Amino acid sequence: MCFWWYKVADASEYLVITGAWINDLKIKKKALILPGQKFTRIELSPVNYTFNVQAMSAEKLPFILPAVFTIGPQVNDMEAIIKYAKLLSNHERDSAHVKELVQGVIEGETRVLAASMTMEEVFKGTKEFKQEVFAKVQLELNQFGLFIYNANVKQLVDVPGHEYFSYLGQKTQMEAANQAKVDVAEATMKGEVGAKLRQGQTLQNAAKIDAETKIISTQRQGEGKKEEVRVHTEVKVYENQREAEVAEANAELAKKKAVWDKEAKVAQVEAAKAVSIREAQLQKEVEKVNAMTMTEKLKADILSKAMVEAETKAQEASWQLNQKQKAADAILYQKEKEAEAMKAVADAQMYARQKAAEGEFYAKNKEAEALEAMGQAQGHYLQYLMEANGRDYSATRDYMMINNRMYPEIARINADAVRGLQPKISIWSNGGEAADGGAGSSNTAMKEIAGVYKMLPPLFNTVHEQTGMLPPNWMGTLSAEGSQPKNIEA
Repeated sequence: MCFWWYKVADASEYLVITGAWINDLKIKKKALILPGQKFTRIELSPVNYTFNVQAMSAEKLPFILPAVFTIGPQVNDMEAIIKYAKLLSNHERDSAHVKELVQGVIEGETRVLAASMTMEEVFKGTKEFKQEVFAKVQLELNQFGLFIYNANVKQLVDVPGHEYFSYLGQKTQMEAANQAKVDVAEATMKGEVGAKLRQGQTLQNAAKIDAETKIISTQRQGEGKKEEVRVHTEVKVYENQREAEVAEANAELAKKKAVWDKEAKVAQVEAAKAVSIREAQLQKEVEKVNAMTMTEKLKADILSKAMVEAETKAQEASWQLNQKQKAADAILYQKEKEAEAMKAVADAQMYARQKAAEGEFYAKNKEAEALEAMGQAQGHYLQYLMEANGRDYSATRDYMMINNRMYPEIARINADAVRGLQPKISIWSNGGEAADGGAGSSNTAMKEIAGVYKMLPPLFNTVHEQTGMLPPNWMGTLSAEGSQPKNIEA
């Protein structure tokens, strides 16, 4: 039966082979796939990616850069194909993952380059800006084995709400229209003045021509002042509009930065909390596995001991059956071979005693091994608890007493000791506090409560004697002399 296959790739494909007898991976057009090997086909045809990259200039003016990139593996570079096979062979060439990867590289390099240039530099040096973006993007894509076969960047577009290029075009159009109007007015004025001048020269004398000349000069000065005032007014309006747009862009950017900072801080806090929760879960799973391991080991020891005892009992039963058979044979041949029977009985008794002794020795030996293994397991468990508690003997002792339910057992024993005694406790007061007035009587209840707190030292002494534990420092320390309750009768 044949367990290998001969595979051939298409013209625009390569076979990526991994598995047995291959250290890393092998790139082939055709190959024999052996048992223990796997192969994957990678497509080398380039794919078109269309993006609308949003960037911001050095003056914090946003704009959109529409671009179409034709990107694919570099077919003439085997090292680049190996990179592509290692990093992107599990994804389709037009998948969302690859598109997001390419888009992230293009947007990142475009934004970094645009942030170092003014809007005027970007607009005037569009060709150099595009070439710089292509070079930086290709440098980043080399690490993935990708190559830019073609790139086409369209005209820069305004971001909605920030119509810089639109206003710049309107400004150019208005300046051309205003200049045309000025030229037409000047031509009209020259024609009228020339006609009047010709009429004055023909119909009037030199005095009238001088007067008309002064009048025309005054009129032209007034028109020039009017045009200058109008142009200054338009420039001032445009400057105010640009300042308002810049202020609005700065405010919008500040709002976005605040939102981004808030989201980043929240993500950091959530990540830290998630790590703490995961660590606690892993620690809990480790403790469960350790407990299960110890339980299974103890079960195995008990099972082996039971098997040894069962085997011993089976040997004893077999021996008893053999003895009965030998006794029957001895009775049958008693008359003929009495001496031999007596010897056989003696030998059998000696053999039985020897086997019984060996069985008892084996059982005791296995029991000792089980006790030794249990002691070792408990020693490893105690060592693990000490390491987990930072080599703190008190914390380990408290954990074992809580885990083994020692405190409920101590409470039960003490309760059994006084059960049925029905002690009677009387608290006597001579009423002296009442003689001091209303203040003394109001403090009586607090003094009784203070008396209850005076009973705590004997209780701490009892717990210390039975468990060896001391109360925490915030509750106080035990003195050398034990406190005695006041006015207690049985």
